[in-house]
Amino acid sequence: MRVLVFGQTGQVARELARRVPPGVSARFLGRAEADLMDSAACAAAIVGCDAVINAAAWTAVDKAEAEEAAATVVNGAAPTAMAQRCAELGLPFLHISTDYVFDGTGETPFRPDHPTAPLGAYGRSKLAGEQGVQAAGGKTLILRTSWVVSAHGTNFVKTMLRLGATRDSLTVVADQIGGPTPAAAIADALYTAAAAMTQGAPGGVHHFAGAPDTSWAGFAKLIMARAGLACQITDIPSSAYPTLARRPLNSRLDCTSFTAAYGTPRPDWRAGLDDILQELSHAA
Repeated sequence: MRVLVFGQTGQVARELARRVPPGVSARFLGRAEADLMDSAACAAAIVGCDAVINAAAWTAVDKAEAEEAAATVVNGAAPTAMAQRCAELGLPFLHISTDYVFDGTGETPFRPDHPTAPLGAYGRSKLAGEQGVQAAGGKTLILRTSWVVSAHGTNFVKTMLRLGATRDSLTVVADQIGGPTPAAAIADALYTAAAAMTQGAPGGVHHFAGAPDTSWAGFAKLIMARAGLACQITDIPSSAYPTLARRPLNSRLDCTSFTAAYGTPRPDWRAGLDDILQELSHAA
């Protein structure tokens, strides 16, 4: 199976590059080869492959509030053009989306068919991508995930480790609940789904997030404990940590449909955290 991946430097793209399964070849397109601000160029880049994964996106949530038009091109128009080209060629197209397409209310995990209602510009831009991908009419998979972490790039684990090494205490929000998701697990799930779709398996909209659900504060406490840092974490409400973009309080995702379709259960983020810490310790 030949897989074309949009993205090179993001967390999931880097794990896709490191975790190519036997019998699979993967080609990765960075900004120089396919600028997501140029939708037509992205579509034209889809050649010589059996499946396409879009692991590139605008992920700066707060910045999107001031630059929604640009975020919507990257997260909306570009994947739409990719999906349309894949539909023309009869190729499976796999696209990563987010829990931010929901309004974050309640305490029940969101099912894939739950009504969408983004709170801000980032969520709206990602929803535009979902809608464009679905409207393309081809063989598509939209995989919504949450709280992505790895040993690469900028993410919550690396931020907590950096701050925890120099501070005695930190305040972290405790009323936002979700599933931290190792980028490595997302990469494996995408390869599994891509292989199945090339053999005729249906795509659809599915959720894939780490288990068990926790708060950012709970996540931070385990990071400190597993890393052997003495930094104390104090719970605070979101109202005490204002951000430009509103964050969903409920980021829980019901992942049962993906497990049923592809045989891949929710990954245990605690094991994923241990793997990340081990990799970072070896890199130090």
